[in-house]
Amino acid sequence: MNITTEKVQKITSKGQITLPILWRNKFKTNQILLKARGKMIEITPVEIESLKNPEYTVFDAIRDNKGKGIKAADLLKILKKIG
Repeated sequence: MNITTEKVQKITSKGQITLPILWRNKFKTNQILLKARGKMIEITPVEIESLKNPEYTVFDAIRDNKGKGIKAADLLKILKKIG
């Protein structure tokens, strides 16, 4: 299987990109780590369980609140529930 190492992709209006199917199949994960390195973005396939300090999104305004933020006190309530 010949996998191209470079591919130009369009960024959608929602800021999304599509990884080529051959790349997704090669790395066999649906989780990636993004790192900003100067003018570059590094995308690394990972398994969250293998990270020393896994991060996850507790509150996403677009996903959880129709694009609106929340008050700090309300966020603290959410954090106490999961903590």
